[in-house]
Amino acid sequence: MYLLDLKDGESKKVVSINAEYAMKKRLIDMGITRGTVLTKVKTAPLGDPIEIKLRGYDLTLRKDEAAKIVME
Repeated sequence: MYLLDLKDGESKKVVSINAEYAMKKRLIDMGITRGTVLTKVKTAPLGDPIEIKLRGYDLTLRKDEAAKIVME
């Protein structure tokens, strides 16, 4: 299951990030690491971007980034 597949309000732990080095590093720098619990807050009307909550702050990701984050 990927972050993109979660329903709004659903929370899961990050298992891994399946992305090329540059995107993976960027996501890790934003605090998205293995074991982090992410909550999908809401999705924009056209499906992009996606708002998530992690470590006490809100973050907005593009759909292609969310599709690379493997969830528990």
